[in-house]
Amino acid sequence: MSKGGLDTRQMILCALFTALIAVGAQIKVPLPVVPFTLQFLFTTLAGLLLGGRLGALSVAVYLVLGLVGAPVFTEGGGPAYLLKPSFGYLIGFMLGAWLTGKIAFSARRLSFKLAVAASVAGLAAVYLCGMAYCYLISNFVLAQPLSFEALFIYCFLLAVPGDILLCFVGALIAVRLAERSPLRYARS
Repeated sequence: MSKGGLDTRQMILCALFTALIAVGAQIKVPLPVVPFTLQFLFTTLAGLLLGGRLGALSVAVYLVLGLVGAPVFTEGGGPAYLLKPSFGYLIGFMLGAWLTGKIAFSARRLSFKLAVAASVAGLAAVYLCGMAYCYLISNFVLAQPLSFEALFIYCFLLAVPGDILLCFVGALIAVRLAERSPLRYARS
């Protein structure tokens, strides 16, 4: 294996999280503009358990699968998904998984407090990308005006309480798995 390459175990773990993210996209609560799904839980767990690079890679593979037409996104797949106002959240999942993993792997041991902090930082990255993309696509590409007030209500206020709860759930799961399973951190 060359430096920067993946070994078989890492490829399997990335594939597992890619599949979990796809399943999480199908578990949804419909809300106006952006539906609530479990994608965030699995992208956060990818960062917490695999680290920044592999967590982001898992999300990147998921994005490529969806953009080439596999129906893994909440409403299907295909390149036209780039024009959906909610696509920015999918981009944000990759950045969020990377940031979550970087923070989580910054310490020798994953504590619950660190896992929550890493998850909340990742959540902020997801919402920053998602809301910016939603606003820009809606107003400047699709010509479907979206005010800042509507953006705040529908793309943040309605969804963030559930996602904050998922930060705590993800942190609890990650700490338990990191302590008691083969997914234990491989820290040097």
